[in-house]
Amino acid sequence: MNRPGQGLRVGLFATCVNDIMFPATPRAVTVILERLGCTVEFPPAQTCCGQMFTNTGYFSAGLGTVRAYVEAFSSYDYVVAPSASCIGSVRRQHEMLAQHKPKLAAKVGRLAARSYELSEFLVDVLGVVDVGAVFPHKVTYHSTCHSRRVIDVGDRPQRLLRAVRGLELIELPDMDVCCGFGGTFSVKNPDVSVAMASAKARNVVATGADYVVALDNSCLMNFGGLSHRDQAPVKPIHLAEILAGRQAA
Repeated sequence: MNRPGQGLRVGLFATCVNDIMFPATPRAVTVILERLGCTVEFPPAQTCCGQMFTNTGYFSAGLGTVRAYVEAFSSYDYVVAPSASCIGSVRRQHEMLAQHKPKLAAKVGRLAARSYELSEFLVDVLGVVDVGAVFPHKVTYHSTCHSRRVIDVGDRPQRLLRAVRGLELIELPDMDVCCGFGGTFSVKNPDVSVAMASAKARNVVATGADYVVALDNSCLMNFGGLSHRDQAPVKPIHLAEILAGRQAA
């Protein structure tokens, strides 16, 4: 297999949600990138991207996570994360938090330009669509808000999914409508969040898919939890786990 990542040293930014609740996802990222020739390292000094602090106005606390990100990842050729939400924070919020500290802001800008969500990195940096994955199931794709509206991944995830052997991609009605998670939004507005997640779950089930895939496990957790409670047959799965060739029971 072509190894376009040969010689590239990549820092794996696992993100808090994945590290704590969905460790299979960052492991899947490692499998994919190593398959393509990258040297992948997990810097243990990494912490949260700081989005939760920033979104709620705790800028001083958020600035601490910016410094931690720079210290953990500046030595790598690229940083790759299985989260559009966290990469959105790195690109859109870190420089804003560091704007009054010129030396830090310069480092933040350079590092943000080398920080990628997985599908972006595969398609734009490595120039790969077919990663050699096999997943013989019906799959539907939910476009998360940050992937669509903040970092603008476009159709990269769908292109990667269509290249997976055995996978049937089914269009999701209202694919781009928010699932109601939004981090602190779901805590501050639980009734609205549940209503939005319920609508998303109904649309997912209506596709007849075996799996629903997205770029953010937080969103999958939100409406996937409702589906699980209702014993719906469709299962949530992160894009990385499909591309790693995971075979589900």
